[in-house]
Amino acid sequence: MQIQDLPYPDPGVPDARSGPRFLWWLFRNQLGGQLKSLAWGLLHFLSVSALPFCVGIAVQAVVDRSGRRLALAGGLLALCCAGQAIGDTFLHRTAVTNWITAAARVQQLLAHKAAQLGSALTRRVAAGEVVAVSTGDVEKIGWFVEAWSRFTAAAVTVVLVCVGLVVYDPALGAVVAVGLPVLALAVLPLLPRATRRADFQREKAGRATELASDTVAGLRVLRGIGGEELFLDRYRRASQEVRHAAVRSARMWALISAIQVLLPGLLMVAVVWYGVHLARQGRISVGELVTVYSSVMVLAYPLRHFEEIAMAYSFSRPSAKRAARVLSLERATDTVGSRAAEVPSGDLYDPATGLLAPSGRFTAVVCGDPDAAGRLAERLGGHPSEEGASVLLGGVPLDELPLDSARTAVLVQDKDPVLLSGSLRELLNVPASGDVDAAKALAAAQCADVLTALVQGSLGAEDPMDARITERGRSLSGGQRQRLALARSLLTDPVVLVLDEPTSAVDSHTEARIAESVRELRAGRTTVVFTSSPLLLDRADRVALVHENEVVAVGLHRELVHKDPRYRAVVTRETDEEAALHGVLEELDELEEIEETA
Repeated sequence: MQIQDLPYPDPGVPDARSGPRFLWWLFRNQLGGQLKSLAWGLLHFLSVSALPFCVGIAVQAVVDRSGRRLALAGGLLALCCAGQAIGDTFLHRTAVTNWITAAARVQQLLAHKAAQLGSALTRRVAAGEVVAVSTGDVEKIGWFVEAWSRFTAAAVTVVLVCVGLVVYDPALGAVVAVGLPVLALAVLPLLPRATRRADFQREKAGRATELASDTVAGLRVLRGIGGEELFLDRYRRASQEVRHAAVRSARMWALISAIQVLLPGLLMVAVVWYGVHLARQGRISVGELVTVYSSVMVLAYPLRHFEEIAMAYSFSRPSAKRAARVLSLERATDTVGSRAAEVPSGDLYDPATGLLAPSGRFTAVVCGDPDAAGRLAERLGGHPSEEGASVLLGGVPLDELPLDSARTAVLVQDKDPVLLSGSLRELLNVPASGDVDAAKALAAAQCADVLTALVQGSLGAEDPMDARITERGRSLSGGQRQRLALARSLLTDPVVLVLDEPTSAVDSHTEARIAESVRELRAGRTTVVFTSSPLLLDRADRVALVHENEVVAVGLHRELVHKDPRYRAVVTRETDEEAALHGVLEELDELEEIEETA
């Protein structure tokens, strides 16, 4: 896979059982690129490591006054320099390719998982963690996948040079062969502590990112209550904790780097001292001494990759663990589904609560617990919980359908829908049946004033469809955002539309017009609205009261208000005293009716 070929047609099915398993899966899926990087790395490192041998031959040729060997040494030096330049160029090219393609694969996997889980993702994983995984973590994962082939090339080079030195000069070569493994393994005792400090830093950074995301998302509300400074102080403290953790982690890695510089220097001193001693005894030549000395000096370059792979693994292991945790989340059933791809129609029925939404009717659901209403709306969208069997649409379990078919059949608009940045035309560019155009959807959602506000707030935009919407629609009021989201949902024209409190942020006059226009636009289509607003309930064909996860009353709004105290308590927000008074009045009315009958 080359960079120009991205994105992947199919990023594959990851092994998300653990962080190391996920890293190994990424490595196996990029084996071709890893082998290319290894080959170019070997050419580069071996060319660099061969330079001391060429220099030793040249020095000895000068000492022996041999022009032929000096010319040979010059030719070998030129060949090594060419191999070094070519190897370094293509090693960098393949390494960057491996890094970017690995990061892109992880990002595609995360995007597919987010699309598969939908709104359930942020209910199971904190939004800050999702952001951290999708941004910084993918780069760290790509770094380790890319660095592994370079480390392997450096390790093979070190082994080959040690063997070559032992063959070339057994006395000094043995010293180098013993000293280099000590250099490579000397930092291992420090790695667990460095890893723990790096993990702690990442944990603090993830919390700070989540806090910043929450603060920015709620900044408008915080300003309204004068609480922005409080939350900004919290973020300042969190960022300082991240800074302190980063400094402690950097100190440990600085110590590891210092050891990587100190120990090769000590080995070089030992080699020079012992080599001079052997040269004075006549046991080695000057050229051999220069060769061994230069080899030890040059080997410091591939040895740095031992430190890099340790750092890369330390930084990528917690990142891979977080990514694997997100990727291991599954829909309650297989995305592919066990039934053929079809879009069923008919009554919508939830066996867990007994809720029935007849086909082609406007059904309102009243639920005293907003959280329970959100969970029930999610169930109606084909995400069954542990409470019971899947929701049935026309007798077909939604969790047995392929994900695309289930979402085509049932669309759920959350209580807090998200508006993506871009133009209004881009916002409304969604899969739709084609029976409802954008003008009808916007009119039904009573968006006339929203369009005017968008045009006034966008420079140079005469057509409201070209007006820009800021990130998450922050420049709009809560009611305006709600109405645009409702228009988007109406435009899709699904078989079943489930709306969770779609008018909670609009005024009563607008709410009444929305209730009437949505009823007209959705005529003949199944619509389920979770609400406690009398204006919406009064226009519903059927109202169901859900109490303690069970449908306890069904009827029309005006009937239920008079007959069911629990329904009346939720809809009218009456207190216990008012409910008791209402009950006394009903009893008096019944007594009067009995007396009149008698």
